[in-house]
Parts: sequence; structure tokens; C-alpha cells
Amino acid sequence: MGEVSATEPLLIKEEGFGSFKKTPLLVSSTKLVLKVAMWVIFIAWATLIFLYPLEFVNNLSGAWIRVTRETLFGVTGSIFLLFSAPILVIAFLGIIYLTISGEEELHEKNAPKNARFRLWTFPVIADGPFGVVSAAELIGIVLFSVYIVWAVVVYTIRNLGLLHLFQVTSKEKSLLLLELTGLRFGFIGLMCLAFLFLPISRGSVLLRLIDIPFEHATRYHVWLGHLTMLLFTLHGLFYVIAWAIEGRLLHELLAWKNIGIANLPGVISLVAGLFMWVTSLPPVRRINFELFFYTHQLYVVFVVFLALHVGDFIFTMAAAGIFLFMLDRFLRFFQSRRTVEVLSATCLPCGTMELVLSKPGNLQYNALSWIFLQVREFSWLQWHPFSVSSSPLDGKYQIAVLIKVLGDWTEKLRGSILNVSKENPQTELLLRPHSKMKVSVEGPYGHESAYHLTYENLILVAGGIGISPFIAILSDILHRIKVGKPCLPRNILIVWAVKKSIELPLLHTLDMESICPQFSNTINLEIQTYVTRESQPSLEEGNVHAPVNSSVFPASKRGSMSILVGTGNIIWSGIYVIVSTIGLVILVGLLNMFYINPFEISSWSYKGLLFVICMVASVSLFGGLVISFWHLWERKTSAFDESENGENVDIAQQNKLVMPKDSCLPSFASSIQYGKRPDFKEIFGTVSDRWGNVDVGVIVCGPTALQSSIAKECRTQNFNRRSNHPIFHFNSHSFDL
Repeated sequence: MGEVSATEPLLIKEEGFGSFKKTPLLVSSTKLVLKVAMWVIFIAWATLIFLYPLEFVNNLSGAWIRVTRETLFGVTGSIFLLFSAPILVIAFLGIIYLTISGEEELHEKNAPKNARFRLWTFPVIADGPFGVVSAAELIGIVLFSVYIVWAVVVYTIRNLGLLHLFQVTSKEKSLLLLELTGLRFGFIGLMCLAFLFLPISRGSVLLRLIDIPFEHATRYHVWLGHLTMLLFTLHGLFYVIAWAIEGRLLHELLAWKNIGIANLPGVISLVAGLFMWVTSLPPVRRINFELFFYTHQLYVVFVVFLALHVGDFIFTMAAAGIFLFMLDRFLRFFQSRRTVEVLSATCLPCGTMELVLSKPGNLQYNALSWIFLQVREFSWLQWHPFSVSSSPLDGKYQIAVLIKVLGDWTEKLRGSILNVSKENPQTELLLRPHSKMKVSVEGPYGHESAYHLTYENLILVAGGIGISPFIAILSDILHRIKVGKPCLPRNILIVWAVKKSIELPLLHTLDMESICPQFSNTINLEIQTYVTRESQPSLEEGNVHAPVNSSVFPASKRGSMSILVGTGNIIWSGIYVIVSTIGLVILVGLLNMFYINPFEISSWSYKGLLFVICMVASVSLFGGLVISFWHLWERKTSAFDESENGENVDIAQQNKLVMPKDSCLPSFASSIQYGKRPDFKEIFGTVSDRWGNVDVGVIVCGPTALQSSIAKECRTQNFNRRSNHPIFHFNSHSFDL
């Protein structure tokens, strides 16, 4: 492969990488129409929520309800159309948009000639209670804050105006004001609840649509969770104070009205929410993560008793996000029921394990994906997230993860691998079909697009085991260069900080020369390694440490991951969402037609419970039917794939994965410095002088302190940049709860 000009994008000039294909006019026009429609619906929905505290908008919604309440769905349907239907309609349009988009986005995008700022990758706040916050995230935080302040002020003014309508004493007015204020805080909290479940729907079409991976969206759930529970706590607190002053606290807490708000279910829901909130606070979560995890399962109690508390028509204001989460959770349940065979398990001297798992050939993922693992022998409830360390091009039927021993669960996993390899030598394992190691898997989850391929210039900063996703990135880039797939990266700098030199062999899990022998003619790769807790190299430096123990397990046709994942086939996942939603409408309609209306059911709590039951039934019955067909389609396509390609795992390929690589001179710039930490100011300054006016993608994977340091340096460099210097785009690849 010939040398590449410093100004020529690889995708345009290199024949081996193919040329761009223009999108048909009909497709691009349809996408534009869909995008505009989704934005219009979202802005209209957000505007309704923002302006709803105004009496004028409140009256308009009241008029809408009076006009539509005589339909089969009654008031519940009217409010559902206003507050929940827009989110579901956006999801439907998003399914169509993603279906017609396919993978063309990556093929069409080309690096801009000049560097430009992007709101999502420009870090504005580098540390603090929110962590690293981009400009786009700061805008979202400001908008939510403005809404809260605006709503509280407007409702307070309205509450004071209402007091003049009551001919009561000053004390009674004060108590009434307390209750009205509590009511308003409850409604504002309900509006925040409408957003709360959206970020934690791991395979949600909405997250895929805006290309925000689950691990990033989780922190939005954390922010919204704190805000929502603060508002609900104030909601309950104001009522408790008023009732305590009046001397009827116990009576009101235990009250359960048929018509109107039922207090006791609200108390139960709030208590469940408070348990989740307190145990999710950082000090508690760090000390006892399992306590946080188990108490968070109280979300079921929280949601059900919230519906009993407010009734069906008020509950529908936040129903869309909860319904999408139920869809995702039900699909994850089915995927995780299948046990997945471990093709190979390796223990490295540094205390890191490599697991290679079996997957079907039609399950797609990208190099910056995550999977959740469960070992049922250890626990039926514990799931642990791990970054994928393999490229989709490493093998069609396998996916790999690197796992560092950091706690009880990982220590048990390491012990299990050591026991298997000790009791059953590798040659015996291959001859014994029953000698297998199995795990349960959810995922993969991650970005809808492989954004690391959209930068010509990359800086990858890792701390310790944080090198894992960057091994996947390097493998992905090298494979793409080899086979001529679209791939923009040309300059790659890896900065890796480790505590001890025993961790250095982690990079040898990737044999770059065997993947693409002439890659140095196409990309400029430099690796700077810092060993922070050793002042000088050990005597064994330069030797590749062999694995302590490694085992290759026999593969079977039925032991691969399930493709039943929301981030998988967009057509099937789209059908699943649409059919389940239609099922909800049908079940609610039938319930109203044959039960609620004929028998004049009026209890708010009972109708709220029936609505939740309809949501569960629509997901399990209608969604379950789609999952059944989806599963049959998986079996059929897998069988066809096996008939075309033979056995899905080759034993020689497995042996290649677990054997240590031979030491050789690297064909790229590499340096190891001992007893010091990386000077990011110097590193980024050097890059600025060398690379010029370009966009530089900075991806960091490591502890929070490392993310903060890199974000600060990106922000400083961008604020102080000259016209001939690059713009650094900050991206974090870390799963931090």
C-alpha cells in the first residue's frame, strides 16, 4: 500500500477503501422529512410541558379534554395523547428513519477540511457534582433548571391567587397554601418522571436515534433521579407538615379514597423511592454496591403504587417512558435466559482475564460496545458491565472481553477459570463435549455508529484496564484497512498509564502485524506508555508473559448469544415496539368497552392498576408474540449461515486467540517511561503543533480523575487555540454509576 498524503482523506483517494455512494434523492428526502417531523413533535411536546403551569395553557388542555372525553378511551385517552403519545410517535418515526438509514452514515461522512466545534464533544465543566459536562449537556441542565424555577414561580403565583377565593382564617390559608404547594411539586415531579426511564432503556430506539449509548445515558438517569426524588420528597413533606399542624397526620397517611388521590399508596411509593434514592448516593453505593443494586429493584413497587396513588389518567402523563423501559426489560429478560458458551478463557499474570464468547454471525456490534455478564453459579441477580475488547471483524462468531480482578465476583471468576484449566488440561477439554464454561449475556450495547471511525486523528487515553476498548479500536481500524472498508483514522496516539510493568503484556493480546502487516504505510501510530509505580524497567522487560492458565472449550451450535437485543436488528426491534404499543391501545380499548364503561368503574386507584396491567399484558402478549417470531427467524438464519459456512467456531482460531504473541520489533513509534505520569499539557501541545488545523477525537477510558484531567486539557487547548491548531473533541468511554 502506497504512502498517503497528509491532506488526502483515505476514503476518497485510496482505491482499496472504496468510493462514496450517493444516497438516492428519495431516501435523503424521506430522512429529511422524518427528521423535521420528529423535531416538530418533540418541540411541541416540550413546549406543552414548559408552558403547562400557565393558566391559559391549562385551560386549553381542559378544553381538549372536554372535547375528546366522550370517546372510548375517555379522559385517560385525552391526556395520553397530549403527554405520552408524542414520545411513542417519535419512536415510530425513529424506527423508520433508522431502517432506511442503515449503515450509510459512516460511508458518506467525510472529515471536514477545517476543524469545527461540536456541542456534544466540547467539555465546559470538567469536575464537580455532575462530572464532565459537555456544552450540549450544560444546555440541557440549564433548560431543566429554568423549567423547575419557572414552574415553581408560576404555580406559587397561582396558589396565592387561589387563596382569595376561600373565606377562611389566616391559619387555614397557610395550611391550604402548604397543601397547594405540595400538589404543585408533585406535578412537577411527575413531568420529570416522564423523562426518568428513557435513559435506562438500554436498547431504546430513542437512544439509537440520537446516538447516545447506554453507558452515557445512565448518568442522565442519575441526574433526573435526584431531581425527581427531591421534588417528590418536597411534595410529601409539604402535605405532612400541613396535616401534622391540623392534627390529622395518621388519618391522612392511611387514607385510601375511591374517587380522588389515594394517600396510602403514595406513601408506599414515596418510601420505596426514598430507599432507592438513599442507597444510590455515592457514599452508600461505593461502600455497598449490592445494597444499591437490590434496593433499585423496588422500582416495581414505586411505579405500581404511584399508579394506585394518582389514578390512570394522571399516570398516563409519564406512561410513555415507563412503557418503553418495560419493553426493553422484557426483551433483556429473554436474551439473558440463554446460557452462552465461553470459547476460551485466559488468565494473564497481571490479574486480568480474557473471555472469548460465542455469538451468532448476524449479531452486529461495534468496537466501543459493552456487554453485561452474569455467572449463575455465583449469583442469579448480579450483572456486571464490561467493555468489548474485540473488533466485529476479528471473528464473525465470537466476541471478547478483558476483565480485571477487582472484587469478589471477578475473583470467583478467576478461580473458576484456574480450577477448570487445572483439573482438565487443554487437550482433554477439546475432547470432552461436556467440559464447558457458560455465562449469561445481555447486550451488546453502545453507539449506533462507530464514531471512532469518523476522525482522521485520534488520541486514545487509557488508565490500566481502560486499554481494553482501545485494543478493539486498533483491531477494527487494522482489519478495515486490510479489507478496504471505510475508515478515516490516519494519525493515532495512544497514551496508556499503568501502575506496574506486569500490565504491559495486555497490548500483546492484539497482534497488529498479523492482522495488517503493512499498516505503518497507511496510518501513523504512536504508543506512549507510563509505568507510574516503578522507577526502572524490570529484568523481564521485552519478554511477553505467557498466560498463567488458558483453556479452549469445545464449541456447539446452540451455545451462542441471543440476538434478542434492542440494539440488534432494527426491523425486528421496531416491529416489537410498534406491535406492543398497538396491543396496549387494543387492550385499553377492550377494557373500557367491556368492563370500565358498562360497569361504571370509577375508582381512581383501581383504574390506575388496570392501566398498569394493560401495559404489562401488551408487552408480554403482543410483544412476546413478536419475540417468538424473532427467535424463530434467528434459528432459521443461524441454520442457513451454518450450512453456508460450516461450524461456527474453528478450533485453530480459538488456539490463536489464547496463545501468547511472540516479541518483535514494532513498526510504529513506541516508548515506555517509568516513575512518572503523563504530562497532558505537553502531550496535547505537541500534538497541536504537529497535526495543525484538524479535528482530533479524544477518547478516554479510565477512572474519574483521569477523565477530568483530559477534559480540562481539551477545554484549555480549545479556549486558547490558534487558527492553525486542532480542536480536541472529548469522548468518554467509561461506565460510571
